[in-house]
Amino acid sequence: MAKPNHRGQGAHKKELIGLMRATARRHHLHKVFADFCELSALAISNSVDRIQFAAREERYLHIVKGYEPAEVEKFPLMLAILVDWLQCGLADCLGELFMSLELGDHWKGQFFTPSSVASAMAHISLHDVKKTVEREGFVSICEPACGAGGMLIACAEAVLEQGVNYQTAMHVTAIDIDATAAHMAYVQLSLLNVPAIVIHGNALSLEQRSHWVTPAHVLGGWDRRLRRRSSADTPGAPQHAQEDSMRPASSAYGGAEAVPIEERRARVVEQRLAEQKSLF
Repeated sequence: MAKPNHRGQGAHKKELIGLMRATARRHHLHKVFADFCELSALAISNSVDRIQFAAREERYLHIVKGYEPAEVEKFPLMLAILVDWLQCGLADCLGELFMSLELGDHWKGQFFTPSSVASAMAHISLHDVKKTVEREGFVSICEPACGAGGMLIACAEAVLEQGVNYQTAMHVTAIDIDATAAHMAYVQLSLLNVPAIVIHGNALSLEQRSHWVTPAHVLGGWDRRLRRRSSADTPGAPQHAQEDSMRPASSAYGGAEAVPIEERRARVVEQRLAEQKSLF
């Protein structure tokens, strides 16, 4: 089996497109792409999140049953190539792949924000991260329509450029109503070691279908870190603490959009902490 290489981003994208089109000989291309994103998300989740392991293992096996053994072997190779691609730098690789495969028509004209636009918005929104981290310990970023996570990846880059390690001093709460988009964001944030909770649900109606915690979230003890922050953000807490915890990823979203996300995140954290006790 061929191994992923370090020839550059163009080569990685070309390899992934070739593998996906080869796998799509018996399947629709949009299904292969969606299944790749979900299988990758399930595999990553089950490496760290024991709370949801059984149901996700069952889902994984259900998906692969629809493919021939030779086709199933292509999915881990695709993931290895994606890992190699992301090692070239912080970028929305899956969003770029989605657009290159011209899958937007199936998802009703969905498209992802170009990296240059996301980068500009992130630098405007996060222009003074270091002071927040020095005062609060970390910066919390909320994105109510995360897509493939391109904006959040740009935020990680903006934080890093200010001399702050986003892997330990930035936490992301991301929501998307589309399952494949949520899986895309989760996979990329996981592989880039971003502490995050990705929620598949509706940011407006507060509907939640599933949640996904990245390895960096689990290994960094973020459930307890976030609960401590939430406890501090009471009506009697300093105003700056409340404002910092609700800062959205993009200046296009007002603080009012972020408040439900913070509440949703708090519920997820409390649920996870309660269920973790039952594992021991």
